[in-house]
Amino acid sequence: MFSINIYLLIALMGACLLGGIVLAFTVSFWYAFPFLLIGIIMLVIFVLFGSVNGAAKLIQAEDFDGAEKRLNLTLSPKYLWKTQRAFFYIMKGSIAMYRKNLKEAQGLFDEALKIDLPSDNEKGMVLLQLANINAGQNKWPSAKNYFREASKLNITEAQIKSQMDEFGKALKNRGAANVARSMGKQGMKMMQQGGGGKRRRPKMR
Repeated sequence: MFSINIYLLIALMGACLLGGIVLAFTVSFWYAFPFLLIGIIMLVIFVLFGSVNGAAKLIQAEDFDGAEKRLNLTLSPKYLWKTQRAFFYIMKGSIAMYRKNLKEAQGLFDEALKIDLPSDNEKGMVLLQLANINAGQNKWPSAKNYFREASKLNITEAQIKSQMDEFGKALKNRGAANVARSMGKQGMKMMQQGGGGKRRRPKMR
């Protein structure tokens, strides 16, 4: 997937739109048209794809503060392309988990589940995150329900399978809180490593 630095995109978009408006008023509309057209195309890209790609790279580097600032550049998650919107909520949820804001994280992961995720791998990862959150709060029935839903999926990613096995054992021993500690940052790494079915995941920049 085509990817461009979000700050460069914003700068070019602003320059084209502003330059086009100036040319339209000082010279003619037809001189301004190419600049306005390019600026509008960039604006559409910015609205539909936001800053998700750049934020994912920062999360991989475990720069959660930087990732949050990058995600906040997104105009509005409701305008994002469906897949980008799902990853937006997953990353915001991962950041919330890293900061131990479990209630906020659960709300964000729930939002991600409402969207058609690219594959069962991503859906399973989100369900496992929710199972971890509930287990960490000693809400064992809810944790088991989320884990049961994840177990029904066709998960092909080896790391997610491994986490599923670990969590299943932790549920039996009522020690799921220990598993939950690592899931925030590991979950994003899982999404980056292929094995997500026929549909390609968005390139993370």
